[in-house]
Amino acid sequence: MSEHTSTDRDGERRQVATLAGGCFWCLEAVYAELAGVHSVKSGYAGGHKADPNYQEVCSGTTGHAEVVRVEFDPRTLTYRDVLDVFFSVHDPTTKDRQGNDIGTQYRSAIFSHDEEQAATAREAIAELEKAGVYPGKVVTEVTEAGTFYPAEAYHDNYFARNPEQGYCQVIIAPKVAKFRKQNLGRLRRDEPDSVTGVGS
Repeated sequence: MSEHTSTDRDGERRQVATLAGGCFWCLEAVYAELAGVHSVKSGYAGGHKADPNYQEVCSGTTGHAEVVRVEFDPRTLTYRDVLDVFFSVHDPTTKDRQGNDIGTQYRSAIFSHDEEQAATAREAIAELEKAGVYPGKVVTEVTEAGTFYPAEAYHDNYFARNPEQGYCQVIIAPKVAKFRKQNLGRLRRDEPDSVTGVGS
């Protein structure tokens, strides 16, 4: 069985994607609404310090990126589907930043769990650049997934729990609205918050 595939207690196959595209609150809010996603958990990956906390990662000194770990049903979603959503909801051409969020912790990165995922990621990037989808060069890193450190519980389902917060209204809400408009037929039918804050 592939490193990015697991089987749950009911015998259902699940695959895992670990992605960094700016603030993890944004990515969590989008993937929580995508049909076929079992769980989304915010966390930290790609750094050099064991078990970092949010304040340490925000300082930019640990080398970690804010990431989401997405568990999904490969019968409903392919890994490429997951990446297509990823590239549609953030700017992969800005190095170490998304909008006003600046620092290596906000870099665009795909943490692949095996060579198959890495090859798919590189192929997706090559196709984006060939098609001229973005005015600049795609700077998304494709690197091997190391240890995933789950973020603190208060980050779970952040957008849904804090809709009136300024960052949520100005930054996250427009991304979620754009995602919904582009993916009407792929939105989940149950409550999105049923999948967030889960995973390890």
